[in-house]
Amino acid sequence: MRFPYSQWMAEESGSKLEPVDASHLTDADWAELNKLRRALETGGPEALSKAFANLANAGPLRYMNVVAALFPDMVREMARDKIAEMGMTEEDVRELIRKLEGPAANQ
Repeated sequence: MRFPYSQWMAEESGSKLEPVDASHLTDADWAELNKLRRALETGGPEALSKAFANLANAGPLRYMNVVAALFPDMVREMARDKIAEMGMTEEDVRELIRKLEGPAANQ
């Protein structure tokens, strides 16, 4: 399976895949990011494509965390677009989060 944006990601990030915002990365996220870096260094965009696909299939949440660190603006824009496609606003999402957190979060 070819990850559709790997060529673009390789070009945009250069040869190092440096995170723009690493503040939320866990040790496990860093390990995955290092795997992506090694794939790019040793096999180029094709290997990066495969590594991204493997990460996405193995752990979608970790995948999003890593991609959000590399391309925070792109992920934010995609999330806004998907939310809008569902007919929701950002305020709707915030309200939903407050409801899901429940009263325990307010104590």
